[in-house]
Amino acid sequence: MKKVLLTTTAVIFTAGFASAGDMSMSGAIKLTYGAFGTGTDPAGADAWTSEADLDIAATSASGNISMSGTLEIDEATETAAGPVTISMGSFSMTYDANDIGALAIAPAGGDGEDDNYGDYSISYSAGALSATYVGDHESDDSSMSVSYTAGALTLGVVALDEQNGAGGTTGIEKTTVSASYVTGPYTISLSGDDQNDQDWDASVAMVSGDTTVTVAADETEMMSVGIAYAAGDVTVTARQEFNNPNTADDETEFGVTYTAGAITFGAAYDSGQNNLHGDEAQLVMNVSYTDGDVTVAGKANDEDEMEVSVSFAF
Repeated sequence: MKKVLLTTTAVIFTAGFASAGDMSMSGAIKLTYGAFGTGTDPAGADAWTSEADLDIAATSASGNISMSGTLEIDEATETAAGPVTISMGSFSMTYDANDIGALAIAPAGGDGEDDNYGDYSISYSAGALSATYVGDHESDDSSMSVSYTAGALTLGVVALDEQNGAGGTTGIEKTTVSASYVTGPYTISLSGDDQNDQDWDASVAMVSGDTTVTVAADETEMMSVGIAYAAGDVTVTARQEFNNPNTADDETEFGVTYTAGAITFGAAYDSGQNNLHGDEAQLVMNVSYTDGDVTVAGKANDEDEMEVSVSFAF
């Protein structure tokens, strides 16, 4: 399969092929005009930028053992191995340096977004039981999660040790126990950990036709009510917090997506995202028009950041 994306903020060329079912190649070339920030980092001046990426993926299997890997090449002439996974029966191991998401912290002086730093994971899954261990070479930090499902009941335990973080000191070491139970239209969820005088969260979600209502509370006596509605071309979500001890104003969120034929419109507002940028901004609006393989899209936020693109794919 080959793809070509041609954009106003982005010109993307994507190509791929498969050989004997065990190798594929995909790539992208992107030309961008505009400026969209991330997290706490604002966008700079509008400018043209270009990116190029080439990924070569391969898989192999023999008996009960299978292996997959990816070679990644980008415009900075950097060549690196992507995730490598080895599987045997119910066990699998994945290595992807500093990119396993179960270990992620927001470094001091960063852009406000969490950075992954886990290097490898070992997983086991058999029937109702699953377990995953994630580790980091440099810091020896780790995360261990176990989940068990029996009918309508799901139980989980996560043990997190982030004493060192990605070169810094986070001092996080906690165990979280969770349970959820589904009965009719209701889903009841409970979780608690051994931090800060035993933090806990509880929620009840009720589904009625196209509408889901969720009521939640935690150990700080903060409550929230959320409503999600999806029918036909329209999806609407809203959430309101009450008695939030961490902010001067209780958080308000809403979002709407509407599709009419080839046109899709979306808007998302989150009062807790004040002064953030890019897709994390307080208000983000987007619109797109698709005609066959061609898509014209635009997005903007309340930080006066904007991006417009035209894409072509095949």
